[in-house]
Parts: sequence; C-alpha cells; structure tokens
Amino acid sequence: MADVPPTRRQVARFGAALGALPLLSGLAAPAARAEARSGGGVRRSRWQAPSDRGVRVAVREVWHTRAFDRDLPQVVLLHGARVPGAASFDLPVDGGSLAHDLAAAGHRVHIMDARGYGDSTRPPAMDRPARENPPLAVGTEVVRDIAAVVDQVRHRSGRRVSLVGWATGGHWLGWYAARHPAAVGHLVIYNSLYGEVDGHPTLGRGTDYEDPERPGEFNAALFGAYRFSTGASLLPSWDNSIPVDDKSRWRDPEVVESYVREALASDPTSGDREPPSFRAPTGALSDSFYLATGRKLWNARGIRARTLVLRSEFDFWSRAEDVPTLRADLVNAARVRTVELAGATHYAHLDRVDKGRGQFLEEVLAWLRR
Repeated sequence: MADVPPTRRQVARFGAALGALPLLSGLAAPAARAEARSGGGVRRSRWQAPSDRGVRVAVREVWHTRAFDRDLPQVVLLHGARVPGAASFDLPVDGGSLAHDLAAAGHRVHIMDARGYGDSTRPPAMDRPARENPPLAVGTEVVRDIAAVVDQVRHRSGRRVSLVGWATGGHWLGWYAARHPAAVGHLVIYNSLYGEVDGHPTLGRGTDYEDPERPGEFNAALFGAYRFSTGASLLPSWDNSIPVDDKSRWRDPEVVESYVREALASDPTSGDREPPSFRAPTGALSDSFYLATGRKLWNARGIRARTLVLRSEFDFWSRAEDVPTLRADLVNAARVRTVELAGATHYAHLDRVDKGRGQFLEEVLAWLRR
C-alpha cells in the first residue's frame, strides 16, 4: 500500500478500534488459508524468479482451472509502498482478492513481491538498525525485480504480459514498461504519482520527508533503510478518505481485518515486537518524495503498451494533476484511456462494489480484453 505514516494520535485512536482483534495469534495462518482457499476451481502456487545476485523475487500464481483462457493476457500485479502482494491483492475473504476476480475472468495472475517485501529476499540491512543504511528497494532496483518476473512469465507463455500496479507499484511498472516496451501488452496505472508536478500536501517540500539540511532531497537520515508498520497504522489514511462516519458503508469489516492480519503475517518477525509490526523498505518513500517534488524519475514516452490510467476521486496519494501530466507523455502508447473512479478511495479494489470496486473491476477487465 502506498501510505504516509500517521500521527501518534491517529495510531492511538485506530489502535483502540483494533484492540478487539486478536492480531497476535496465528500470524502465519492467513497465508496458509490463502493457499488452501482453492474452491470453485481457483488454484494457487508459489515460485521465485532470480533478480540481482542473491535476490529472489517471490511470486504467487493464481488461476482458474475451468475459466482459464489461453487467449487472454497473463497479468502481473505489483503492490505499493508498504503492504506486499498477497495482502494487497489476494485476501482470503469475499471481496478481498483482485487476483481471484481476474482468474475467474480467465486470466492467469502473478502477484509479485518486490525485494524486501513479503516472501522475497530481504536485504541483510533489514536485520540491522534502519538508520544505519540508506533507503532500500528504490525504483532502479525494483525495475530489475519486475524484469525478472516478466521474463519468467513470458518464457512460459510466449507472449507479452499485462501489468497492473497500485500506487507506487504503478510508478514502478510504468518505469519498467518505458524501458522494456516490447514486453508489455497492457498497462494499468492505478492511483500513482508521476512527477513534473511540484507539490503534495503530505509527501513534498516542507514535510518530514525533506532533508532539513538539504532542501529538495529525501530525508534518508530520518527514515533509513526500512520502516515498521503496526496494524493500527494501516487504517488512518483509509478511514480519513471515507466521507461518512460509518466506514462499514464503504468497506467490509472482514476485508479490513483480513488486510491487517495478512500485512502482519507477511513478515516472520512481526510477533517479535509489541505491538506486532512488519518491515517495509523505504525506497518507495524516497521515490515518492522526488515524484511529489516534480522530479521525473522515468519518462512515459517510452511506453508502447495499451495504457489505462485510473485515479480515485478521494485518493490521498496521487494528485489530480498527475493524470493529464502522464497522459501528455503517453504519446507512443498504442492506446490511452484515463478514468476517474467516482466516489472511490485509494483502496477502491478493496472497498465495496458500489463504492469503487465495481467500477474498478469493470474498467480493468474490459481493458485487458481489448
């Protein structure tokens, strides 16, 4: 998930709301349930792709034994800045698995974890104090991880792949597609920053992300190589985006509980801390700071794929200006469509069908079939 750290007051408030959830027990159980959840013809398997020396990228593959259509493109899903692949796209509850929905529509789906996330190789620096090292898993590194996964999928299928990225995941996939235009057939960039636009209320200049001694530079000394996130810290940005007091009108509480559990279960060390917390590299935050201050880290003019750009009406991460700015550079894309998801939050694919999820699925499935 792409997210900014909440204030201590927000964490305390939402920590109280989560207090009734048994987050400490069975941290590894959700992942096991996700592997076992294969009813209705949906199957799951795991494999790894070798990236840089010593780095192996974990992939969860999801397909439907009866619905699978070899004529449809195979899809790679990439998470955002904080929560890894399975917790973002394959929750073991109804309405919580984009991977399941795509598989049921006939696609073979590959959920990848960038290095430092989930089941992928964690750099040794993540076992040392965070401030001893610079941000890990910056865009140039993640692009190589994407290449490792795409190469494997293309080798198996013999065809170009389709890529769907959420928030920072969309930024990383766009970067890859611009560098490897022949490998990508369809590209979906969802609630992502693009750069050139200087200004952001929570990520840009004058925030904690800017080095006070070096204006315009990311505050690597403060954030270090990685960060810890508790279950409570995952919810403030989501809740604050929903314009009603009763958040259950926008999202299923079972999806929320599963999202928190799976995020914590993604790190085997989560239970070693009180409260439990999982680690995520800070390279995504570094990339996002530079995008938020107008620095173009990659150029969309290199993209040839059919490109769909989605932005939620109530998104807190991307900016309205990112969409036309990105579209203006997609001059070489085979086709471009931009869509605002009306009434949707940053988490549209996890919200209720009538609060953004339905429109999101309709747009993505139709685009992948073109």
